[in-house]
Amino acid sequence: MSIPDTMRALAQLNEGYSGTQEGPAIDSLDPYLELREVPVPQPGEGQALIKVDLAAVNPSDLHFIKGEYGQPRVKDTPAGFEGVGTVVAGDTPFVGQRVSFYATHSGTWADYALTEARGLVPCRPDLDEEDAAGQIVNPLTAMAMFDIVRESGAESFILNAAGSQLGKLLIGLGRDAGIAPIAMVRRAEQGDALRELGAEEVLVTTEDDMLEKASGILRARKPRVLLDAVGDQATADVFFAMPNRARWVNYGKLSTQPPKLTQMGQLIFQHKVIEGFWLTRWMQETDQQTIGRVIGEVQERFVTGKWETDVAAIVPLAEAMEKLPEATKIKDGKVFIKP
Repeated sequence: MSIPDTMRALAQLNEGYSGTQEGPAIDSLDPYLELREVPVPQPGEGQALIKVDLAAVNPSDLHFIKGEYGQPRVKDTPAGFEGVGTVVAGDTPFVGQRVSFYATHSGTWADYALTEARGLVPCRPDLDEEDAAGQIVNPLTAMAMFDIVRESGAESFILNAAGSQLGKLLIGLGRDAGIAPIAMVRRAEQGDALRELGAEEVLVTTEDDMLEKASGILRARKPRVLLDAVGDQATADVFFAMPNRARWVNYGKLSTQPPKLTQMGQLIFQHKVIEGFWLTRWMQETDQQTIGRVIGEVQERFVTGKWETDVAAIVPLAEAMEKLPEATKIKDGKVFIKP
């Protein structure tokens, strides 16, 4: 395959961190990105160059371009963490193969991306393109956090942002493992669809009597783990209503309003714990054999239909500056960029 000297990319306009915490909502890309022609990155030792077929858009991407993520922006470098494509060059035996990957050097919102070769994930031929493009960030996070749920020994667990793609993956894991998911959502109309997926209970956080309903469910089901993508007051209130030894595992910050922790004594006297989960750290600390096994399970779940990717929109790279902000506002589906 002939590799051009230049490519189209959504290049970052800013450097480092912004110091803001505005959340992933975005009305315009203009302050953060510019569609431009840039040099195709050249792979070095231990690196791989991938021709991108489809790139995912996750909340972490939007936090990142705004300077609110856990790693600094690099000016003039393409954005985008996750995607699927064909390896066209590099220090790897996977040249010519379709792979999913997490871009570590030059992002996926471009015609080509550059990453560490050791992180390439070969794709089964029967794995759909949308599933392949989004099989790392959300699915691996779901699998890793569900291990925390299993370890709790409880017969149920709680998750918020349950209508998100990641939330639906977690509900499917709970359903198949016989560990009842208790789903927290903002909109009541999401309830029936989540129950069909396997949610045993649905709590609507915008309802006035949410906490009263939650208290009854918590007393009956006794969940020990709360998986939190939101970080708001409703999450804190539910955590403090949970039984002894409960774990609040935060992995996202969809809310711009931090919660007030009003019952800190529970951390002392009821052995409760508040902690964070970051997939990057999990992948660094987990052995390659385990990661390989988990990825195999992820692909099997997608291929057999136990999981599916709800596609909200596929935005052409050439039109992303204009169309991506509105696409990210579509509820309950995943957005992709197509080079």
